[in-house]
Amino acid sequence: MNLDRRAGILLHPTSLPGPRGIGSLGDHALRWIDWLQEAGCAVWQVLPLGPTGYGDSPYQSFSSFAGNAMLIDLDRLVVDGLLVRGEITGAPSRRSTRVDFDRLIPWKAGLLELAQERLTVGHPLCADFTEFVHTNRMWLDDYTLFRALKGAFNGRPWYAWPAEVRDRDPAALESARETLAGPIRNFEVRQWLFFRQWSQLRAGARDRGIEIFGDIPLYVAHDSADVWANRHLFALGPDGRALEVAGVPPDYFSDTGQLWGNPIYRWDEHAATGYRWWIDRVAAALRLVDLIRIDHFRGFADYWAVPGDAETAITGEWRDGPGRAVFDALEAELGEIPVIAEDLGDLSPAVFVLRDELELPGMNILQFAFDGDPDNRFLPERIVEQSVAYTGTHDNDTTLGWFRSAEPDERARLRTYSDRPDVNWVLIEMALASKAFLAIAPMQDILDLGGSERMNTPGRAGGNWRWRMRRHALTPDLAARVRELTAETGRLLERPD
Repeated sequence: MNLDRRAGILLHPTSLPGPRGIGSLGDHALRWIDWLQEAGCAVWQVLPLGPTGYGDSPYQSFSSFAGNAMLIDLDRLVVDGLLVRGEITGAPSRRSTRVDFDRLIPWKAGLLELAQERLTVGHPLCADFTEFVHTNRMWLDDYTLFRALKGAFNGRPWYAWPAEVRDRDPAALESARETLAGPIRNFEVRQWLFFRQWSQLRAGARDRGIEIFGDIPLYVAHDSADVWANRHLFALGPDGRALEVAGVPPDYFSDTGQLWGNPIYRWDEHAATGYRWWIDRVAAALRLVDLIRIDHFRGFADYWAVPGDAETAITGEWRDGPGRAVFDALEAELGEIPVIAEDLGDLSPAVFVLRDELELPGMNILQFAFDGDPDNRFLPERIVEQSVAYTGTHDNDTTLGWFRSAEPDERARLRTYSDRPDVNWVLIEMALASKAFLAIAPMQDILDLGGSERMNTPGRAGGNWRWRMRRHALTPDLAARVRELTAETGRLLERPD
């Protein structure tokens, strides 16, 4: 992996500014990339890009292969001749710093359906759409049928569908494809539009020397095309219900642990296929991004398995994961993969052994550094080169929010490094000055934002993932401040010729 020193910012595309109720992949995204380049940052980190399901979480997606159609830029569809400017009216929360998903999703879905209806034979982009469908049949057929069936059954999870489609009876699926041909095409068009716009945006990032740093959750959502189409790979009962689910025991974030609800893998079944599903999944991610963070990497070493009917994660137990076998299979087919291991939490020694065997960079969170333990691996002076230094992640409070709620002793320990009042910039500078090859701060820390602007609160069921950046936040002065720091710490992005 390339360990050249560089800096980046964490900002999910939904948080980009703009007038359409949610961030999108159009001009505002390009202006963001321009600002990153001006700030001397070489990396844009995003969260998972799939279509969101329960709780609007990008970590609970309907597919590991599909893209989030809510990110499609509507103004680009006007340019493509698929919408008319006057039709894009009534966007929910267009001036808000919060995404109103409940109102946004039906509003935008209606406009995307209208665009789909205009993509008729003879339209100049129709051949490109047809080629996309042909090229991506491996995952697209199952995903679009899954979404069409989900709509036909009023949003119910697949394991609550009639048995013949729940259990994928071939005759029932063929009949459903004929009956639901219209909705299936609608979801095909949405995916084509997402990938077309993402490819254009990624090309713009490459032209500016910006790498995109993506995210693969270890587990997938139970109610997803992934599980419905590959039931033998997951710990499910005959009716599709999860026999065991994923989570973590009590930790920093929750006294009762975190009960994620994702079905546990049947690793023996994955091994029997040569880890084919994992190879396809990672290959799909690499078509979207340049670097990959594997969320909950520890699950490859050991994982917390909770009974499927449990109400909290406390009653789980540790199991051995598949170890390096998955990564050996990935490397054999895909070559060296630029992976960062999310190695946070109360980890067993086996996790670090596996990480180091694979020579993967880990993560260092400066908000976790000041608990008084002199051996704390997150202390700025203990951070190693083969790692990524963060002020905080999407699961943390903003740095200002963290500091305001921290224990007095914790605040005092930070003050031994610096007594400046702008503690968010103190941590940003610590990350940039560290030995880590990559230093990243969430955009909220760059913008001096407090705890009310955090992206996610683990363990809280609703109200997450909604934060958006204000429209005029990306100022030249702010870019100059970041650029000065990236230059001083040897992380300045070299502009491409």
